[in-house]
Amino acid sequence: MSSGVPSPAGRNAPPTNAPAGPRVLIITDHTELGRALEQHISVVWSDAECRVHAPLVSGRLHSAFTALGYDVVVLDDRVERGRGEEWLENVTRRESFPPLIYLAAGDDADLVKRVMPRVVDCLARERIDHRRFASAMRDAVQRRRQALALRRTSAQSKAASTFGPVMIRGHRCVRELAIGGTSMVYLAESERAGEMVVLKVLRDTQESGDVQTQFSRFLQEYELISRIRHPNVVRIYDLGVADDHAYIAMEYFPLGDLRGHIASALRPKEALTYLAQMAGALQVVHEVGVLHRDLKPGNIMMRSDSSIALIDFGLAKHVAMDVDMTGTGEIFGTPYYMSPEQGHGHDLDERSDLYSLGVIFYEMLTRRKPFVGPNAMAVLYLHGNAPVPSLEKELAVYQPLVDRLLAKEPADRFESAKALLESIRQIQVSV
Repeated sequence: MSSGVPSPAGRNAPPTNAPAGPRVLIITDHTELGRALEQHISVVWSDAECRVHAPLVSGRLHSAFTALGYDVVVLDDRVERGRGEEWLENVTRRESFPPLIYLAAGDDADLVKRVMPRVVDCLARERIDHRRFASAMRDAVQRRRQALALRRTSAQSKAASTFGPVMIRGHRCVRELAIGGTSMVYLAESERAGEMVVLKVLRDTQESGDVQTQFSRFLQEYELISRIRHPNVVRIYDLGVADDHAYIAMEYFPLGDLRGHIASALRPKEALTYLAQMAGALQVVHEVGVLHRDLKPGNIMMRSDSSIALIDFGLAKHVAMDVDMTGTGEIFGTPYYMSPEQGHGHDLDERSDLYSLGVIFYEMLTRRKPFVGPNAMAVLYLHGNAPVPSLEKELAVYQPLVDRLLAKEPADRFESAKALLESIRQIQVSV
């Protein structure tokens, strides 16, 4: 949960050479308190940026999170049903964590005495003294910016910003996640996003080898997704080039992907809910003229609020583009989830992505793939020729949905993600 305080135009706006307003992380489970703090902060800095983190909704902070992108953190003693001191103990152990302002019950003198050595100030939550709060904020921001100025020139900071052979300023490397043929993937903390991110770095430079297609695919992935604002599509935070290597910083999903949830057996209604979220995401993706072309459980990520998000648009194609990034006649993707037309290298439209959703839905319901063979060509043949498998009796209500999604001919499928959503909603009413 987040919110920002925009910089107002006009005479009250700071001069262009003035330091940027502070970024403040507010940790509280109480919405009213978060809003009140934002108001206090906006009086001091009209261009301040605030983010409210509610642990009971969004979960705890990642263990490697150091609030790199923030100037000050405001911590509510009541956080996570009164575990504020535990939180204070945890975050103050983290290297280079920003200065803290602690909010507690005004009549708890013992608590104030315990926390004061570790915070800039401890204020009465019920009646926040605005002048004292503003003074504490200014003190905290000054301390933070002096510390960051020293840190950014240090060898330690340079080492922390190194990802393989590439130095990417504004990001702190936490650990390597994967190394592929074309890219390196890291878990990182982004100063700009104020979040843990997945940083995907192109392995080769623009000048090396046959990398122009890879580089273009990187740019395409960012350009396509950055225009989409939907809760079930991955958020892209940044794109850049460092040491001649392209990189993308995108949303991190600590709960992993859909594969683990399928393996642990989803309830049918839960599977239908996930299908609806995927269809909603595809609706907006298709409306901007984008085909995903590589939908599979490994590209469907889980958020802590039980929502899902589509990722990995590296094979995506804008239907208006003259050049197919995968090359004429080439087949890319995962055979288990390919439509018959994609498996045979034919022209694709939105209905190919819907076929892939049908495969995923069948797998969510049964924990099995509908078509399995000894090799990729055998699987592709089954997609094009084998009948749609029947569901067990207790799942029969979903058979018409599966049959239509997995129809061999695109014309026999749903004509759009919107039409699929309408059918899902009708089933949700009846089950």
